[in-house]
Amino acid sequence: MPRPLLSTAALLALAASLGACASQRLDGPRARAVPGPQASLEPIAPAIPSSPVTSAPLAPPPGATAAPVDAPLGTDIVAAPAAPIVAEPNIAPPAPPPPPVVSSGRSSVVGSWNAKDATGASCKVSLSSAPALDLYKASATGCPNKDLAKVTAWDYRDGEVYLYQPGGTVAARLRQGGGALDGAFSKSGASLAMVR
Repeated sequence: MPRPLLSTAALLALAASLGACASQRLDGPRARAVPGPQASLEPIAPAIPSSPVTSAPLAPPPGATAAPVDAPLGTDIVAAPAAPIVAEPNIAPPAPPPPPVVSSGRSSVVGSWNAKDATGASCKVSLSSAPALDLYKASATGCPNKDLAKVTAWDYRDGEVYLYQPGGTVAARLRQGGGALDGAFSKSGASLAMVR
């Protein structure tokens, strides 16, 4: 006689009971709670430690001394000296001093002079600091020498005073020596001296 087949309902009941046994065996004696639809809306609370929480001050950095926290009032607490802060200033270095002003020969000859030629005739020659193109203005008054009477400009180059006539002709060249100017006329080569 054939064995009776188990009904479908019996098989489902058997599977459910085996499943329940298996889940209890794997999870242990405690059953896991399956979160319901309301569980996702509840805020998650942080874990609370099971041991008491204590606080203490941190240790001082290396090289510093620690001051007692509970020092009695009136007690001086000496801390280690702080390292000096070296800040580099953003100040531009001072400008170098200007070069010393060298007294040029030009400025030392500006002014009025008494001119005396080789014949002994004398007159007044004035050397001005006012510019006249690339030269300086000059004037001669009461000069019997025609070349000296026409002087309208002057210049100082290479230690010499040049006296010019209109048109740029050099009338005379003189060298400074002591408090005088000694030289000669360009055309004739005759001597010329000028003193203050």
